[in-house]
Amino acid sequence: MMNYDMLKLAVEGLSGGKNTIILDDRGMPSFMVRVPKLRNSDIVAGATQNTHPAFIVDGVEKDLLHISKYQNIVKDDRAYSLPLMDPRVSLTYDQARTFSENKGMGWHLLTNAERAALALWCKKNGTMPRGNNNYGSDHSAAHERGIKTHMADATRIGRVATGSGPASWAHDGTTDGIYDLNGNVWEWFGGYRLVDGEIQIIPYNNAAMHVNQGVDSTLWKAIMPDGSLVDPGTPGTLKYDGTSTIRLATSITTTGTPSTAFKDLALESGLEVPEIVKALALYPDDNNMDGDRFYLNNDGERLPRLGGSWAHTSTAGVFAVSLGGTRSSSAAGLGFRSAYVDL
Repeated sequence: MMNYDMLKLAVEGLSGGKNTIILDDRGMPSFMVRVPKLRNSDIVAGATQNTHPAFIVDGVEKDLLHISKYQNIVKDDRAYSLPLMDPRVSLTYDQARTFSENKGMGWHLLTNAERAALALWCKKNGTMPRGNNNYGSDHSAAHERGIKTHMADATRIGRVATGSGPASWAHDGTTDGIYDLNGNVWEWFGGYRLVDGEIQIIPYNNAAMHVNQGVDSTLWKAIMPDGSLVDPGTPGTLKYDGTSTIRLATSITTTGTPSTAFKDLALESGLEVPEIVKALALYPDDNNMDGDRFYLNNDGERLPRLGGSWAHTSTAGVFAVSLGGTRSSSAAGLGFRSAYVDL
């Protein structure tokens, strides 16, 4: 325990308290980044001063979130955030949740509310991170490279070691930030899905608890145009329509697999975007962001992944989301990140 205490003090001291070490139920450490409570108005233009949903769990406001500093590895069926590792890939959505929750109470798969808070914070503060999105380097800064852990093919790098890139690959542009939210591997995240194009969420940050996120869970809620939450299938809920340019709508006119830059999502005529949708980064609050791509399949249940991979160049980034896969999907470019909240 003395070694843990010394490591924790060193990490917190060197980062000015921005980073810490948290042990799981087996006493194994993960490097975590502390994210203080945010209001919607802190990160969404024109929003209210309501506490951001990421900081409300089971009706209780939280002063801090702890986000894995690094994309996770898995040891003994538990997720760990450690530097200079090859991230765990080729796992399904439910495996990513299980590996995260196996660590004990408060541990969970990064949620959409948390993902949105991070992405919007980066945008607001002008620190949109670069990363491994061009076969080992960043497409806009070829001199920025990570340490190779995997080859995409005979000549090109795929994955790089967690946190091995420069500070510009962290969410705040410093070595104290959260690494690899842009590229390297896509990351599963929880509390959000599409069902036949209908947007469904686990309200607030309740997905941070060990709750049922299964296909038939009654915890999923749809969103009305006024921002109220209702049972899935209620007429007039918000959906993503599969036109050539994806649009937020109240009905589906086209089923398909289009993609567009997140900043360019369209809006059904006469529809106003409620604050909750902007706060959860389900629709852009403005178009002042990079070309992070939004991928859609509005047929059946679709689970989200974020960030892009080593091959997505300018379309990777903190707002890049793919809603194209099923919960059983897995790939060599698909990993995950756990988080912790004190329950």
